Amino acid sequence: MYTAIIKRMKEDMQLLGLSQRTQETYLYRAQKIIEYFKKAPEEITNEELRGYFLYLKNIKKYARATETIALCGIKFLFEKTLNKKFDVLNIVRSPRENKLPVVLSREEVKTVLKNIRILRHRACLTLIYSCGLRLHEAVSLKVEQVDGKRMLIHIQKAKGGKDRYVPLPESTLKLLRTYYKTHRNPLLVFPAPGRGEANESTSTKPLPDTSIQTVFKKSLREVGINKDASVHTLRHSYATHLLEDGTDIRIIQEYLGHKSIRTTMVYTHLTPLLNNDISKKINNLMADLC
Repeated sequence: MYTAIIKRMKEDMQLLGLSQRTQETYLYRAQKIIEYFKKAPEEITNEELRGYFLYLKNIKKYARATETIALCGIKFLFEKTLNKKFDVLNIVRSPRENKLPVVLSREEVKTVLKNIRILRHRACLTLIYSCGLRLHEAVSLKVEQVDGKRMLIHIQKAKGGKDRYVPLPESTLKLLRTYYKTHRNPLLVFPAPGRGEANESTSTKPLPDTSIQTVFKKSLREVGINKDASVHTLRHSYATHLLEDGTDIRIIQEYLGHKSIRTTMVYTHLTPLLNNDISKKINNLMADLC
């Protein structure tokens, strides 16, 4: 139902050069609002949209990031594809949150990863932590993006359409090679196995994000870590641990693919080891003043 509108929206996003991931996210949000109203989107009114966003905020309790994504997808549908302007789309905003991200200690990361028994899941989550990748960057990784000679991962068309290189640790490469031997898919490092795992070597679809999230959450529970952590926590932990070891924050910014250094600066609030080291330097510098 309403496939012509969805098709047109997809074509509009392609013409604008939006990433595949962004296209999928916006289309999902467009389909959700169509399902909610059960009528053609061009028939939806400003007041109905207003009620829908109140529903997302007050009933569904969407987090700020989720609500922002929903707004972007819906705004694209109405303003770009349908060429309709609604006042409510200009007032929907969530208050900016200044929460610090959850971080696991190095020992906690090791405990969680070692507890994962299925090799594909352990390899994928190890890659995410040891290279600071986003979840979708890892599961959709292609064989050609792994440069074993230069010990680099080439991330392509990531968030914001940016490419970047990140260092590949030797231990992670060894684990990836061990896992790759189980399927030898010529395209994907982490192909979706399908029923009975018979199609893993020929699959053209990557592991679903949800499967990795489920495995990670399960491992957290099993090892008794009660932090409100997700797979993205591994990326936060990677950045924090690099900073604690003295890595320049500009280099961490490049590895993470952050457009602004301000985004990376949040990790300076999560590094007690770094702060302690600074305190020692200040004390030594000022020791002879009094």
